[in-house]
Amino acid sequence: MQVTFIVSYKYNQFFLGAFTVMIHKNDTKILTELLDLNDIKVISHRLHAGIGIILQTESKTLNATCPNCGTKSHKLHQNHRHIIKDLPFGDKPVFLEINRRQFKCRKCQKPFSEYLDFVRKKRTYTKRLAHKTIQEVLDSDIHSVASKKIVTTEEIERMLKDASEELPNLKPLNLKRLGLDEIALIKGKGNYCAVLVDLDTSKLIAILGDRTQNLIRKTLLEWGRELLEQIQEVSIDLWHGYKSLVTELMPNAQVVADRFHVMTQINKELDTQRKKEKRNVEELIKKASLASKKSEYEVILEGLKNSKYPLLKNEDNLNEEQVNKLIQVKNVSPILKEMHELKEKIRKIFNKTNDWYTGVFKLGMWLSKAKKYFPNSNNTIIRWFDEIIAYFDNGTTSGMVEGINNKLKLIKRSGYGFRNFENFRVRCLLNWHFNY
Repeated sequence: MQVTFIVSYKYNQFFLGAFTVMIHKNDTKILTELLDLNDIKVISHRLHAGIGIILQTESKTLNATCPNCGTKSHKLHQNHRHIIKDLPFGDKPVFLEINRRQFKCRKCQKPFSEYLDFVRKKRTYTKRLAHKTIQEVLDSDIHSVASKKIVTTEEIERMLKDASEELPNLKPLNLKRLGLDEIALIKGKGNYCAVLVDLDTSKLIAILGDRTQNLIRKTLLEWGRELLEQIQEVSIDLWHGYKSLVTELMPNAQVVADRFHVMTQINKELDTQRKKEKRNVEELIKKASLASKKSEYEVILEGLKNSKYPLLKNEDNLNEEQVNKLIQVKNVSPILKEMHELKEKIRKIFNKTNDWYTGVFKLGMWLSKAKKYFPNSNNTIIRWFDEIIAYFDNGTTSGMVEGINNKLKLIKRSGYGFRNFENFRVRCLLNWHFNY
């Protein structure tokens, strides 16, 4: 097992050469300064081949304060010596031999162990080693960090659990705009977890093991009625479960249907039509008896091939090849041409409309034209009309939530070192709330 000896983050390389010299001089004063722990001093050192550097330490004070009554005690009851890991020094593992002394309080006559600021009780590593390890885990994954042979996977999971207990109170005190969404715990299995995000601070507030109304309601009620009443907007996808929760628990909040979920449904309907036309043309080619007809259908099929992204992607972002393909597919399919133009029209309505009244007018005009081509999306927009036009007030979307969801998915993919949802939840929260 490796562990580290930090002497100074800043001057590590400088002291590396000096350290060897000081060992030969047996200068424990310098070693104490390099160790840089306020509570203890180095009294001896030894280097074990294949193990690392062991520094024997002792407390700088002769007394300790009783945690029960606050009385200082000098009466030593017994010694408890053990070895803990510290940050490595260069490529050398470092271990500290410490003595967590036990005193007997002269006032309450109860024995107690002294408090050591640099190591938690019942832990075999220093706090700074745990802090450094968590930083590395958040940047990679448990197995990668454990492979360095500094700490074990079990110790890392313990460090993460300890860090989660020290997280600040995640009750959002000044929450004004809330984002509600979900991610799949196991893709394709229908197992979702709810994600709650502060849209103003772009921070994850909570990630729940399920997206049931009961679990989300329980979490929201724990925040308190006063906090829920101060929420002004809640951005959601097109799920009535979220809407009913907001209506029930947040009397002053405006529900905003996320515009990107609206566009997703429109794109889905457009792509369904593309696939339908492509299948129909392929069937016509098979059944065509005349060569001229078959050739005509093959031209249409060629225009429909590889047209998914030119049709679905924002027209402003198309490259030259995709623009040419879009022109081609519009030439062979009047329906897809009309649907694509309607798709771009509503996207521009969302992008360029800045007031509620104009938004109502433009969206109403779009619905009258789109009913023929987008029947499902048309019905959805009518059902969610109030929540959709609420977007035009402040431009609130779940875009930030989607960005956080993407990061959560990356954590999930690298989370094979986590054994249960609680470890995954802790890892997620630490990514936004761990004090680096």
